[in-house]
Amino acid sequence: MSLIIGDSAPDFTLVNQFGADVKLSDFRGKKNVVIVFYPLSFSGICTGELCELRDNFAQFASADVELLAISVDSKFVQKKFAESEGYEFNVLADFWPHGAVAKSYGVFIEEAGISNRATFVINKDGDLVAKFITAPGQARSLDEYSKALATL
Repeated sequence: MSLIIGDSAPDFTLVNQFGADVKLSDFRGKKNVVIVFYPLSFSGICTGELCELRDNFAQFASADVELLAISVDSKFVQKKFAESEGYEFNVLADFWPHGAVAKSYGVFIEEAGISNRATFVINKDGDLVAKFITAPGQARSLDEYSKALATL
């Protein structure tokens, strides 16, 4: 399934690095949401991308955005990853059923068992207003986030 701008974002509930459930629809009417799918915690490009988001977190806060980073790693890996890198945003485990949320957003790479690098920007009404997906091995740029946040 390929989501297009204007679609309602598929709802999900995933556990974060603290073991708490995070449900996308809980933000509806309250906050915009940026979902950042990444292949694997502790890998070079993924760590670099999320550290850049951490270092520029004010940009998201000023746009009234809840930042949700998602990979197929377990909540235990997510906890260590978030602690070691100082991530204060939610790092969610799309662990079981394996990659189910990535599949619902059309970004799961079946043969690799991971999600692609994909970003979805969702407004307070729960609608997709921007998205960008990079080729495997290619990092996203902060400029892409700035352009996407401007659509809110």
